[in-house]
Amino acid sequence: MLQHDDAPARVGGLGRFRELLAVATLPVLTGYAAIATVFATVAALAPESKFSVTGTLLAAGPGWLAAYQVPVVIAGDELGLLPLALTIGVCALVARSAAGAAERLGYRTPQQAGVVIGTVTGTHAAVGVTIAALANGAAVTADPLHALTVPALLSAVAATAGVARRCGLLDALSPYVDDAAVAGMRAAGLGMAGLLAAAGLVLTAATVPAVSDMQAQFLAHAPGAGSGFGMWLLCLGYLPNVLLAALAFLLGPGFTLGGTSLGPVSFESGPVPAVPLLAGLTESQAAWWPVLLVLPALVGVVVGRTLRASATSPAERLRSVAVAGAVIGFAIVVLATLAGGGLGGGPYPGLVLPAGLLSIAAFAWIFIPGALVAWLTGPRPVRAVSHTQDAVSHTQDAVSHVEDAVSGVEDAVSGVEDAMSDVEDGEFDVAADDEDQADEPDPDDVAEAEEPEVEEPEVEEDSDTDEDLAEADDAEAGAEDDAPEDVDAAGTEDAEPEPTDAAARSDER
Repeated sequence: MLQHDDAPARVGGLGRFRELLAVATLPVLTGYAAIATVFATVAALAPESKFSVTGTLLAAGPGWLAAYQVPVVIAGDELGLLPLALTIGVCALVARSAAGAAERLGYRTPQQAGVVIGTVTGTHAAVGVTIAALANGAAVTADPLHALTVPALLSAVAATAGVARRCGLLDALSPYVDDAAVAGMRAAGLGMAGLLAAAGLVLTAATVPAVSDMQAQFLAHAPGAGSGFGMWLLCLGYLPNVLLAALAFLLGPGFTLGGTSLGPVSFESGPVPAVPLLAGLTESQAAWWPVLLVLPALVGVVVGRTLRASATSPAERLRSVAVAGAVIGFAIVVLATLAGGGLGGGPYPGLVLPAGLLSIAAFAWIFIPGALVAWLTGPRPVRAVSHTQDAVSHTQDAVSHVEDAVSGVEDAVSGVEDAMSDVEDGEFDVAADDEDQADEPDPDDVAEAEEPEVEEPEVEEDSDTDEDLAEADDAEAGAEDDAPEDVDAAGTEDAEPEPTDAAARSDER
């Protein structure tokens, strides 16, 4: 990870130039060398051929154009049926080279990806038109316009695929594509793989019983080691073309190869090229062939099951299925255009794949069963409405509970306010009572403060004796002993008792 982050700082101007030069020339030189090697090997092993280095290198130029699906003209006749396996190989090489260059340069943005893509595209366009110009007047030529545009277009697509994830091209396109379209594109990859697998199954089932016929054709048309090796390479190169022909048969419109027209509900027998790869072509129609149409329908069912949970809305799921069908239909158009072509004006018209009909058929096989499955097995609209109604009901109940709680809180607040008001009124009453009690003396204290009443002895005016005086003194002393020692805060403690009448009279006496 540290190397990736430090790559832009380490790669200077000269290093960047070297990396871009390598990504521009490496795929071109590697593809040219591989084709020249194949031609040299076949020429060296063939028993009646004459090997020439110069002739091999010159022939490798048109071979390089053929690898990029540029039609070549041989002795005035155009060869348009070109091996699709070579095209897949050179495109994979370009994508790998572009990804490696972006990795070494530390490119992360779409603008930086454009530098790599532009370099690769420009180099392939220049090499293609140069080869076409040098081959002018030779036995094998090519149209300069085709040689300029077709390699540039294929190399640009391959380089874009190589740097798309690393340089954030997919993230840059994500704001313009919604989730339903993204889900449909992903399901389209699965659907296309399923269709090719079904076509491969049909091709294998047709070829295995014809193994003996394939061996006989090898012995008849390629007896030597060199010829056999060349025939084997020819079959390997055209294997993707034959696979797409089997797919055209599965989808319904069928294909035409040589004088044979083959479809699940139509058949016309005729001569075909003597290539061992075509040994599985039958000479008669079978009544059970329409049953094979179940295979693309099953692929559509798989696509529908893949998208059944892609969205809660049925309309969104149907749109995803439609996107998947449209992408597969477009891919079928491109592949059928690249895989078909003429055989250079020979006795056979070549391979004819009706691209338009195949595209419509592929869309129908994906969309119709896929839409039914996605609609029926996905979330139902009624169930969604029921859930929505339940949610609304729960929400209303919750709002009602909240309102009740708020009402209870308001009642509690009102009660608290009333209690506070009562408390305040009670405090004022208590304070008033305290003040009144403070103003009014305590009856007990007043009782204690008051002197006990002492009954004055009745003294007869005539009996003024010493005994009467003594009894008066004893009564006065008893009254002082009965009086309390402490007097309340009203000030009775310091007050001196008033002299009684008896004491006053005693003093007077």
